[in-house]
Amino acid sequence: MNLYTAPDPKLVERVNAEPVNARLNRQPLYAARKKVFPKRVQGHFRRFKWIVMLITLAIYYLAPWIRWDRGPYASDQAILIDLSSRRFFFFFIEIWPQEFYYVAGLLVMAGFGLFLVTSAVGRAWCGYACPQTVWVDLFLVVERVIEGDRNARMKLDAGPWTFDKLRKRLLKHATWLVIGVLTGGAWVFYFADAPTLVKGLFTGQAPAVAYATVAILTSTTYVFGGLLREQVCTYMCPWPRIQGAMLDENSLVVTYNDWRGEQRSRHAKKTQAEGQAVGDCVDCNACVAVCPMGIDIRDGQQMECITCALCIDACDNVMDKIGKPRGLIAYATLSEYASNMNIATDAGRTPVQPARVRNPDGSFVDGIRHFNWRIIFRPRVVFYAGVWTCIGIAMLVHLSMRERLELNVVHDRNPQYVLESDGSIRNGYTLRVLNMVPKPRTIELTLSGIDGATMRIPELGKEEGRRFTIDAAPDAATTLKVFVTRKPTGDAINEFLFSIEDAGHADRATYRAAFNAPGDVR
Repeated sequence: MNLYTAPDPKLVERVNAEPVNARLNRQPLYAARKKVFPKRVQGHFRRFKWIVMLITLAIYYLAPWIRWDRGPYASDQAILIDLSSRRFFFFFIEIWPQEFYYVAGLLVMAGFGLFLVTSAVGRAWCGYACPQTVWVDLFLVVERVIEGDRNARMKLDAGPWTFDKLRKRLLKHATWLVIGVLTGGAWVFYFADAPTLVKGLFTGQAPAVAYATVAILTSTTYVFGGLLREQVCTYMCPWPRIQGAMLDENSLVVTYNDWRGEQRSRHAKKTQAEGQAVGDCVDCNACVAVCPMGIDIRDGQQMECITCALCIDACDNVMDKIGKPRGLIAYATLSEYASNMNIATDAGRTPVQPARVRNPDGSFVDGIRHFNWRIIFRPRVVFYAGVWTCIGIAMLVHLSMRERLELNVVHDRNPQYVLESDGSIRNGYTLRVLNMVPKPRTIELTLSGIDGATMRIPELGKEEGRRFTIDAAPDAATTLKVFVTRKPTGDAINEFLFSIEDAGHADRATYRAAFNAPGDVR
């Protein structure tokens, strides 16, 4: 006797929700926008999205205010992109312009990280951590607080313009603009000392570029997060069109398991009594109502889906109400789905038959595959993880071993050499000593590799010698004019070394320079 009974759809209210771009009624690419009013939902994935939203917003808004003591000669802002002095500070790390390869390395790591996440768990970045997703979530919170949940917002939107509607709309858009201003303001704080800049912004003494940046980011945040929303993900973002190359049959994606959901019915018991097959889906449209993209996941994989998994929470809540197992909509792999579909359809020879996937007591048959976390750790994912890790380790090793003292030398081009009255030959050079630590240092400059030569530094007086002590400014380049004079010896010496070393012998740098003389071809 088959003890499995069909779900009772009377326990679940059917939501009047239609997808904005259904599989059987695809809209033209440039069709007018249909407003989406996502319904609030409770569940594990919704809670996870709250956590991610709070963490990412806290990092974005609060990071510029974190202090990091670098001494009296450098900014104490922990994260600072100092364009005026061309420095990037990140806690104890300082990046100079000539070290831009670290930024390039971070961008490569970001790319491989995106490939890694997408190949393993689909568009998790889009669903949880993308700035567009995070700010849309924030704007939706404001909208729900002011206008109510889905039905209330739809009723308000369709209703006539009354004082109450005008009040709510003005309050909502004003709050969105405030969020936009805070977003733009937080961004400019990464490029200047935050306490100083915020004072300048309110007193009208901040640079014009700061006001322009805040205005631009305010408008883009307001438009993208409040007005366009899902349109940004569908039409403006390239990632939905790229992600297909990153996915394979073992990538996790949000999936409607029609092998157990079909055939849908709002009158399941009556349909089953008539001898027809009935699945677990009661066609309540809860998954459509909660989707921020306004699509129906039951239509299969779609470019618009950001895999936020809110439809999973909505469906799980319905399954709990009707006493059926969760997972009608779930994170699943294509290989897992195809295997289960083969069982439900007898390898495609029949329509979906719920009886083929269930035992008489309602449990699933032994051949049904369920998600196993070990499938994530496959060669493709391991490769991306390995490349990402190797780049990170290489950057950390290089970062820990890099010299914080550099020397650049430029030979005078005109004249290339000077003949003095005693037959000596003099060459002129411009030396730039880069002290890349935020404290002053005493540097020893040494001349070597050329016998019978001395150097003179006009900034230090008229004395000549082969070694000089100079004071290097903190976190800056100290420029010196150096004249190297060589007595005539008959030796053909065309190259020599400038060497610098700090007094504590912590850092050392050398530069091989050319010495021009009569008869040299330059």
